[in-house]
Amino acid sequence: MIELSTATRDPEDVTRDPQIEPLADRPVGHDGTRVEGEERRAWAVSGFLVLPVALVLAGVGVWQVVLAAQAGIDGSAMGLNFAVAGLCVVLAILLTSPLVVIAPGETRVVQFFGRYIGTVRRTGLTWVVPLSTRRRVSVRLPNFETNALKVNDADGNPVEIAAIVVWQVADTAKATFAVENYDHFVAVQSEAALRHVATTHPYDDTTGHGTSLRGSTDMVSDELAHEVAQRIVVAGVEVIEVRISHLAYAPEIGQAMLQRQQAGAVIAARSLIVDGAVGMVEMALARLDREGVVALNEDRKAAMVSNLLVVLCGDQRATPVVNAGLST
Repeated sequence: MIELSTATRDPEDVTRDPQIEPLADRPVGHDGTRVEGEERRAWAVSGFLVLPVALVLAGVGVWQVVLAAQAGIDGSAMGLNFAVAGLCVVLAILLTSPLVVIAPGETRVVQFFGRYIGTVRRTGLTWVVPLSTRRRVSVRLPNFETNALKVNDADGNPVEIAAIVVWQVADTAKATFAVENYDHFVAVQSEAALRHVATTHPYDDTTGHGTSLRGSTDMVSDELAHEVAQRIVVAGVEVIEVRISHLAYAPEIGQAMLQRQQAGAVIAARSLIVDGAVGMVEMALARLDREGVVALNEDRKAAMVSNLLVVLCGDQRATPVVNAGLST
């Protein structure tokens, strides 16, 4: 049952870490009134059992009106006929007013004079408690994309990030009574969680050993899903999936970071070229020594190594110089 209850907090609770006990689970710094309760099943039967009865009562009411008209023509008493007709019409209205058609993926939250009496999840033509109000709550899977938020990552660099959130209403009672608008609540809390998670990771990990927003997308998405679920559980909503849809440096530092990434790529490529060139030089010297093609002293080996490294590591094509003879 949904009830309003006022929770009194101990003074020591104020000092607890909100990361351990999130705001959605326990209010911090305020003794407020919270709506607590869980969904339960409302009483309902098939509408096809009640609809024929209502039609019969309506038919009897019409027939009584016809009889009353005939009695008026004959000069007989009409009061009883009108009374029966009125009673039949009232009963027919009372029986047909609680009839509701529920499509697949929808529910009805039923209130009787303001009191929550349950939720109807059966589909089709359904008859619920008379004189009650019904509120439609969808349990389909909606999804939305957050706005592109500009936040500072763990290194202090401004980045733009957005995410796609797939969620579902799990508890219709909490979704209806615990928050003002659960759609807006999910959207706002998702952006807050995304902002918090983005500030705890760097955009790119230069060391290659830690997590980053760009290199650890699956891990960051899983952490973001748990963060969002923790914040919206008070509204009776559960998270199905969260994925990062947009990630980039902010425009003001985008060009500088692009140059940094290009420089890193150039350094990595140069390192690979140098490693390959050194290996080729070592192989050439070892083969010359092994096959005895030419005897090289240390100075000539050094000159050969220098020339080979220049040829192999240079950006431009090397221009050979032919030694036509020895100087005297």
